[in-house]
Amino acid sequence: MLSWVVILGITAIITISVLIPRVAGATPYVILTGSMEPAMPPGTLVVAKPVDPEKIGVGTVVTYQLKSGEPTVVTHRVTQVGITSTGQYRLTTQGDANNTPDEKLVRPVQIRGERWYYVPYVGYVTNLVTGSQRHAFTVLAVIGLFGYAAWMFVGAARDRRRPSGEPTDIDTPQTRKEPVRS
Repeated sequence: MLSWVVILGITAIITISVLIPRVAGATPYVILTGSMEPAMPPGTLVVAKPVDPEKIGVGTVVTYQLKSGEPTVVTHRVTQVGITSTGQYRLTTQGDANNTPDEKLVRPVQIRGERWYYVPYVGYVTNLVTGSQRHAFTVLAVIGLFGYAAWMFVGAARDRRRPSGEPTDIDTPQTRKEPVRS
């Protein structure tokens, strides 16, 4: 029974962190700081789906680049939506655990996506394997899970073919037959 729980757990982690985002065109990110606690502690996997920046409202959690074109991202809540004096659309963001809004306004080009779903602590697992390693790990994990399932299936089929009442190796008592001396 425990082995099935482990298999289901591994399958769920792979599905949540790799397969669903890939199929849906979303991107998984991992929260590394405590700025979004208590709901999203460090190690939380956040999956962000693409969004039209002009449809983002106050209260929406977004993932954005600190500097446009650079890989470093932040996931914070939008606290204000506005237009600058030059007519530029901008967002003010703030981490849930932070006392003040973020210093810099966020431009639409910086937005990577809107939070679709998140799973606390699963990000620690996905951070262990990154980039091309993640793809190879996923393939190996899927092959391993299918292999294990096949092994369990063959074992169960073998047990069904055994006549009922016939003891298995585990059930067979271990006795020694010695000649009786009188």
